[in-house]
Amino acid sequence: MGDPHKLRDSAAEAWPWPASAATRLGMEGRWRKGGAVIVAGGLLALPFLVFFTSGQESVSRHELGRALPPSSPEVCGSLEASDARRTTTGGGGATDELLSGLLVRGGFDRGSCLSRFESAQYFKYSPYTPPSAYLLRKLRAYEARHKKCAPGTPLYAKSVERLRSGSGSGPGAGTEYCNYLVWLPYNGLGNRMLSLISTFLYALLSDRVLLVHVPADFADLFCEPFPDATWVLPPDFPVANLSDLGRSPEQSYRNLVANKKIAANATAVPPWVFLNLCHEKDVDELFYCGADQLVLAKVKWLLVFSDKYFVPSLYSMGEFRGEIHRLFPAVESVSHLLSRYLFHPTNSVWGLVTRYYNSYLAQANRRIGVQIRIFDFARISADDMYTQILACSRQEHILPEIEAAGNLTTTNNNTTAGSGTVQHDTTAILIASLYADYYEMLKLRYYEHAAKGGVRVSVFQPTHAKVQVTGQRGHNQKALSEIYLLSFSEELLTSGTSTFGYMSASLAGMRPTMLYSARQRRVPEPPCVRMVTMEPCQHRPVSMECQANAVTKEDLARHVMTCEDEGLGIKLFD
Repeated sequence: MGDPHKLRDSAAEAWPWPASAATRLGMEGRWRKGGAVIVAGGLLALPFLVFFTSGQESVSRHELGRALPPSSPEVCGSLEASDARRTTTGGGGATDELLSGLLVRGGFDRGSCLSRFESAQYFKYSPYTPPSAYLLRKLRAYEARHKKCAPGTPLYAKSVERLRSGSGSGPGAGTEYCNYLVWLPYNGLGNRMLSLISTFLYALLSDRVLLVHVPADFADLFCEPFPDATWVLPPDFPVANLSDLGRSPEQSYRNLVANKKIAANATAVPPWVFLNLCHEKDVDELFYCGADQLVLAKVKWLLVFSDKYFVPSLYSMGEFRGEIHRLFPAVESVSHLLSRYLFHPTNSVWGLVTRYYNSYLAQANRRIGVQIRIFDFARISADDMYTQILACSRQEHILPEIEAAGNLTTTNNNTTAGSGTVQHDTTAILIASLYADYYEMLKLRYYEHAAKGGVRVSVFQPTHAKVQVTGQRGHNQKALSEIYLLSFSEELLTSGTSTFGYMSASLAGMRPTMLYSARQRRVPEPPCVRMVTMEPCQHRPVSMECQANAVTKEDLARHVMTCEDEGLGIKLFD
């Protein structure tokens, strides 16, 4: 099977550094390295809001896509036609509720999950619609399989009975149609969502049924994603104490291999295997080897413990690369399409989202989401971070610029001819942060200075928890609501290495601008980068010798790059 500790050279040693809009569009530029770690963010507090009159010429919708390179028209769902496919809010026109066939209507009660049918009204971009016909066929086939094998079905009952009796695969197993992935949540909400996307893709690739272990803090966040069936693992599942198995239980794949309890040539395998696919220690590295995938394919129950996005590593495996390309002709679309397919906030969360959006953000012509996370390894003062935000905004033309000090002139623009009324361009800035400092500073900025062009600017922050809280359902509900509020923006500015920001951009279908993490407590220069792909970064991927000949380096270099914000991470791009 190969030495799990023997590493090969990374297929992508650096990332494209966009020096200008022109080089970004051409996917050119210099290459450079960096490094960071994983964290997910969340918030908790009472809403803030404030309105100002200020202004700047509105950024055109064409400019908002200035970082998006042209795609070949023959590629299904290319970004070239993104403007024509963009969903508008409150316009009264027909809304593509089912996202061009990504979702299905049958098998769901509309009233029990409003977000499934209403979210398309709020997203501003749908760049990869329609999805590939092959992905749609694969999803429909998965839904049929899930319905036959889900909890409450005879096939599930038979599979659980065999698990309880300790029977593995082998002659006479009788339930070959139903093989399962049980996802075990770990770490913050952003990490969980990214790992769940990855695990579902693995289920598609391996013809398995995904079931989700739902501890109390993960309940009442998401609706059921599959028609006429549940994805929730029943509480009487025979493997006990799922939340307390740790990173390296006796049944982990690495321990089973080390103890010679599982082997490639065995006719029978254990009834279940634990897979640690986290970013920390005791990782089951052999999972990413083709020979070991053949062994794991014989196991009926795989328990996946993960807190990271591992799609790039799946793509790097010869067994899966071709299938991923058929599912996603534009590989940048994996997280975007699967997040919109899987995640539909429950009505309680959706109420938080829509009430806030309709009260404070809906009337603006342009919405800018600003997500700020300060990590312990990159801690700087609030004043320095604010300086970095403004420097990045000037570099990438994100926030409205202000008039020079002492200039009190305001300009009324967008006068409606013959009506005698004046309409103003309006910009709403939504702050998502654990702290209120940046909200207060931006509020003061647009209170003390008029913005250029007569635009009215409003600044909002729903919560400010001060510390990240894990293990609390109410906190996770508010964090999820802010991920969605950010995803309804026309422009996103996010913090590097933040899984909270990754998820917001994936749902939005947008390539955000990302703030670099500070080094030696100094504001980085340059302050930020316009991302060349909306795909999340896989932090600290395993690089195995067994993969060296699975896919050529030339193939990987065309679609796998080093992350802009994490020098020890990789991501997919087109």
